[in-house]
Parts: sequence; structure tokens; C-alpha cells
Amino acid sequence: MDKQELGAFLRTRRERLRPEDVNLPSGPRRRTPGLRREEVAVLAHISTEYYVRLEQGRAPRPSAEVLAGIAAALRLTGAESEHLHVLAGTAPARTGLHRRDVRPSILALIERLPQTAAFVTSATFDVLAWNDLAAALMEDFGALEPADRNLARKAFLSPERRLYGVSDVSEFRHHVVMELRATLAKYPSDPAVTTLVQDLRDGSTDFARLWDRHDVQPAPAIRKTFHHPVVGRVTVDCDSMTLNDSDQHLVLYSAPVGSPDAEALALLSVLGTEPFPASR
Repeated sequence: MDKQELGAFLRTRRERLRPEDVNLPSGPRRRTPGLRREEVAVLAHISTEYYVRLEQGRAPRPSAEVLAGIAAALRLTGAESEHLHVLAGTAPARTGLHRRDVRPSILALIERLPQTAAFVTSATFDVLAWNDLAAALMEDFGALEPADRNLARKAFLSPERRLYGVSDVSEFRHHVVMELRATLAKYPSDPAVTTLVQDLRDGSTDFARLWDRHDVQPAPAIRKTFHHPVVGRVTVDCDSMTLNDSDQHLVLYSAPVGSPDAEALALLSVLGTEPFPASR
């Protein structure tokens, strides 16, 4: 049970709600945002004293029933509810380190996908595997040291370089923060996770600001536009699939058959990574 993180998460979820969101009267002017602690306690059918102690990081581990009541009271989404259970220590236990080995079947799959840029990221946004088209569209990952293949570091700690020319850097940064918060809750003793989060907090004010929001449910990226130095503007459909056994993500970039974007991808599949340097 991570008492401090649990308390901070509950507080941020409570402060985002208004009384009318939970069918309560607004009443007199409120000095602080969100619901009052006693209101959450009533909605969750627990004592105010116990809820206050939970937010302060002083309470013992809550039962599954209590957590369900709190999740309902705070109108948590499915992802937020799961995060609540992870922080409270009632979710299934994970191994101490996140996995970096990619299943052979996934490696074979990304090589067989025609006209689709495909790559696999770890729970900490390290690019673990990729096909030729992904390298041509984004970067020649094979020419980089493993430490330089981390998309989170590239998004927050390399402000002088646009992230592969994509147009939605702000949205991607928000996505990274939310995913990393969930990852830290699952792997709190993994040095690779804790070091990455600390480096990003120390090196980026944007990351620190987003981190303090305690958001944990990223919005799916449906489309993404790249500004490629050779083929120009390429807009792709973006599909991300979670590999649950390893907390990895299989990311696929494709374009409708016969579209100019599909033609640009086809050209890139022929050109490969030769026309432009590995690091830009």
C-alpha cells in the first residue's frame, strides 16, 4: 500500500468534482475546489474520520468494499478504479521489474505487416522492437544506443528537437505522464521506472506540472501527423494494443488504401532510412 500516493490521488479526484456532479446542493460559497471530505465519506458510506485519514496517508489498508464505495463516490473511471486498487495494495501482485523481452510471435508479426509502421514499447516508453517502415517514418532506432530509444525522454528532455515531426506533441506528453503514473504504481521498486520519473520531474517543468495532476487514464490517439523530411506530411491512423502479460504496447501506424498517405508510406518502405540521418 502506497499511503502517500493513495492520499494524493484521492485528493485530486475529490477536488475535480462539483456538488452538482454527484447530485448534492452547492450550498454556501466554498473556499476550496471540489467536494468536501465529509461529503465523499457520506457518499462512500464510511466515516469522515477514516476518509480524512486515508487522504492524509495515516489509515490502514481499506477493504475492497470500502474502495468500491470510494470509487463510486468519486465517479472514478475503470482505469482510475484499477489505479486506486493498485495504490491500496489490493490489486494482483506484479513482479518487481517491468519486462523488456518481446514475445517472438510479436516480433514476427510486426515484420509481416505490409505498409504498416509497427513498433513495441515497454511500460517506460523504451522502443524495444520495430519494423523497417517504423524506422523509416520515425527514426533509425537500430543506429541508436538503447538508452536513446526512450520516447518519454525524447518528448520532455529534448525541447530543441520536435518529436519525429509529429503535430501532437502536447497530447503525447500528457499520454506519457498518465501511463508512467500507472506504471510507477505497478512497479514502485523498479529502478528503471523510478529513475525515469525522477529525471523527467527534475528536467522538465511541463512533466512536473502534469505529474502533479495525478491523471491515469490517457485518451487514445486516433490519428497522428508526421512532417517527414523526405516525403513531407503523412497522416496515419494510430492503433495501440496492450500486451497484458508484459505491460507493453504494440503501436501500429497505417493509412487507408489508395490514399496519398498510404502512397507516402509505400515510398518510405522503399527508401528506408538512408535518405536522412538517424538523429535529427
